[in-house]
Amino acid sequence: MERNKKETTTQNYRRLGLVSRLRAPTGGVEPTLRSSAASKPKNPFAIHGAKGTAAGEVQVERDEDGKIIRVISTERKRPNPLNDPLVELDTDSEAESADGDDGKEWGGLEGEDQNEIVKQLEGEANRPVEKKPRTASSREAEWLQSLVDRHGDDTTAMARDRKLNPMQQTAADIAKRIRKRKGDSK
Repeated sequence: MERNKKETTTQNYRRLGLVSRLRAPTGGVEPTLRSSAASKPKNPFAIHGAKGTAAGEVQVERDEDGKIIRVISTERKRPNPLNDPLVELDTDSEAESADGDDGKEWGGLEGEDQNEIVKQLEGEANRPVEKKPRTASSREAEWLQSLVDRHGDDTTAMARDRKLNPMQQTAADIAKRIRKRKGDSK
């Protein structure tokens, strides 16, 4: 058998019944001849139109000639655009409010009947908390001092120092920390 120059190496090997690589494929796999629509997984969240009309009972209004003017559905179906099978079993307030059954709404606890402890806790929860400014730790102060001792005011050299700046802080960040430290020490 001879090599076909119009086919790729992988195609020639496959025709001969050989494998071109012993490892798992890493890409460049030739597409199969199956239809692409059949191979794609269906999206369960896709909203599709109605596939057909379902048989059911309806009332029909006709004019004098017998032509249909209006179709009135006797049963109310809840909208189900995501085809959720649990919608039919669901009986929450939306279905009840459509029937016209209005229940009483709960007004919550009244202010007079509240316990004194509850009032104190709510008052404490609503009190604003004083925000504490961030201060540098003693270790951060030592680190900045060692950078200043070695490099002076050159923040770019401080940023490039691999030994004293292992976390690779930028020159701007180091300069900002030094300014804050000088402001705190005054």
